[in-house]
Amino acid sequence: LSLLHPPFLLGLITGGAVIYWFTGAATQAVSTGAYRAVEFIKANIRLEGTTKASVSDSKKVVEICTQYAQKGMFNIFLTVFFSTLAFAFLEPYFFIGYLISIALFGLYQAVFMANAGGAWDNAKKIVETELKEKGSALHAATVVGDTVGDPFKDTSSVAMNPVIKFTTLFGLLAVELAVSLTATSGAALSRTLSLVFFVLSMVFVWRSFYGMRIKGGEPAVTHGAVGAVARSK
Repeated sequence: LSLLHPPFLLGLITGGAVIYWFTGAATQAVSTGAYRAVEFIKANIRLEGTTKASVSDSKKVVEICTQYAQKGMFNIFLTVFFSTLAFAFLEPYFFIGYLISIALFGLYQAVFMANAGGAWDNAKKIVETELKEKGSALHAATVVGDTVGDPFKDTSSVAMNPVIKFTTLFGLLAVELAVSLTATSGAALSRTLSLVFFVLSMVFVWRSFYGMRIKGGEPAVTHGAVGAVARSK
């Protein structure tokens, strides 16, 4: 194995690309769920004369967040599953580079996102508690940072660990199967299966990212539309 072997280098690049796609898709799922929850709150919850929302309204907000979280992670998992199969069946040296890249990029990306998200979160707390500037322009800026920081430190970074573990453990089994299949049935079948799995993974890439985007002009979420809106995405 040479570090300059083209399939190995391409595997290194692909693994890094998958890590950055994952962080973006996870953040997109959080953003969409949060947007829909806020949309529901603005349209249905009124706090005039009371200090807290009703239990039923609170449950609806939790339901919205849960639906989008489950939908987002379902698409992400299937993308990781099918892409692992596709790359395992493509070429063994490509897959070696892919696994190494997943581990390296995933490790440092997780550390970066955890630290960056924590820094943004702490910046808002410092402005609120130590500087006593809640409601100021500085506070508004830190709220924006905290909005990005929460999915950084609470979603994308911590979810990187199971992605690395699953890809590594499942991938080693898949590449063993691919090598055996190539030896018995030829490379054509392995390449065909790789193409099929890759196309399936691209479908879920689209669903996990572009399919989860918030489109302009959509109606606000109401009590009766909570489940329907989430299922339509």
